[in-house]
Amino acid sequence: MAQSIGPGLRKHWRKLITLPAGRQLFSRLLGRFVPYTGQLGATVAVLEPGHCVVRLKERRKLRNHLHSVHAMALANLGEMATGLALMNSLPENTRGILRRFEIEYLKKARGVLTAACGCDIPADNHECELEIRCDIRDSAGDVVSVVTAHWLIGPEQDS
Repeated sequence: MAQSIGPGLRKHWRKLITLPAGRQLFSRLLGRFVPYTGQLGATVAVLEPGHCVVRLKERRKLRNHLHSVHAMALANLGEMATGLALMNSLPENTRGILRRFEIEYLKKARGVLTAACGCDIPADNHECELEIRCDIRDSAGDVVSVVTAHWLIGPEQDS
């Protein structure tokens, strides 16, 4: 499992959100810690305990042969939103890892996409699996994909 990052996320978000380009700075900083996710180029719009909204603007490097956002870019966006909503709400000395992931593709994804996710806030760090849902919508508000992520959380362990 990954090391607990919740306290660091909250600290950096609170500090950077006060700046004019704080959301973009936070998103770039997140990309430095999670390089694969950083390549997506998404921007965290809202980050609260148990809630996250991430936006992704369609661009050429994210497109498939059907001229829409590639399926794996949508999956990455959903994983990012569920992970941030959960990790930002974890109690001290808690870690989490994605255990299972499902995504349903409902229509071609084009334009600005918004991944919104809410989850219950764990009361403690006992080991359990949490199922977190995320809807990804296009600029018309239509759901283009539904993500269900299964996150395993538990107490931090010494390396």
